[in-house]
Amino acid sequence: MEKQTLPNSTLVLVMGILSIVGCCCYGIPGLICGIVAVVIGQKSTNIYKEAPENYSGFDNVKAGKIMGIIGIVLSILFMIYIIWVISFIGWDALQDPELLQQKMEDLQRTA
Repeated sequence: MEKQTLPNSTLVLVMGILSIVGCCCYGIPGLICGIVAVVIGQKSTNIYKEAPENYSGFDNVKAGKIMGIIGIVLSILFMIYIIWVISFIGWDALQDPELLQQKMEDLQRTA
C-alpha cells in the first residue's frame, strides 16, 4: 500500500513560518497563525499516531508545530514590548513627532 501524505502537513508548516514572520506586525498575526499551526498540528499528530505506516510528511507537522510555538512566544514578547513602549512613552507622544523627540531627549538627559 502506498503512503498518503498526512492531511494538513503543508498547512501546518506554512502557518508555522507565517507565525514567526507575523510576530513583527505588532504580534497579532503571528499569534493567530501560531495558534492555528499548533492546533492543526496536534490534530495531524493524532492522525499520524493512529497508523504511522500509512502516512508520510510527519516531519513537516513537527517542524510546523515547533515554529508555531516559537511564533507564539515571539508574538507575546513583542506585544508585551509594544504595551511597555506605549505605557512608558505614552500614546500622545507616538502620535506627535515633536513630542516624541522631546520625550527622547528627556530620556537621554536622565540616562
